Amino acid sequence: MPPEDEVDRIVAAWGRERPDLDFAPLDVLSRVDRLARHLDRARRQAFDAAGMEPWEFDVLSALRRAGGPYELSPKALLQQTLVTSGTMTNRVDRLAARGLVARRTDPRDGRGILVSLTAAGRAAVDAAIADLLRAERSILSGVTANEQSQLAGLLRRLILGLGD
Repeated sequence: MPPEDEVDRIVAAWGRERPDLDFAPLDVLSRVDRLARHLDRARRQAFDAAGMEPWEFDVLSALRRAGGPYELSPKALLQQTLVTSGTMTNRVDRLAARGLVARRTDPRDGRGILVSLTAAGRAAVDAAIADLLRAERSILSGVTANEQSQLAGLLRRLILGLGD
C-alpha cells in the first residue's frame, strides 16, 4: 500500500465526522485539483524559461500545430484558444510587436487576413514546448508509461462525459 497523502488524511477526517456521506468524489477530484496546481506551477516555470506568457504560448502553439506555412485566420485562432475577438486582436498585436507573428492579406479572400508564425516565433514556441514536456515528464515520473496511458484514457472519458 502506498503511503498516505494529504487527500487521504482529509477524506479520513471527513469520514469520521460525516460517516453518512460518500467521499469518493473528494478522494479523486481533490487529487486532480492538487495535480493541477503542480502542473500550473511547472507550466509557468517552463514558459518563464522561454520568456513567454501562457497566452503567448497558446497562440504560437496553435500556429505551430497548423503545420507549414504555420498560419491561421483570426477566426481559427479564436476557435483554438477560446478567447474573444477583441482579446485575440490585442494578442496578435502584441506578438507582432515582438516579431513572433506577422499578418498578411488572405490570398483567397482579399478582405481577410492570415496570422503567420515568424522564424523567431517558431524558435520560441519550439523551445517552450520542449521545456514544457520536460516539466510534465517530471510530474509524471512516478507512474509507468502503461499507467500514464490508463490515466489518460480515464481522464478522456471523464472529460468527454462533461461535454468537452
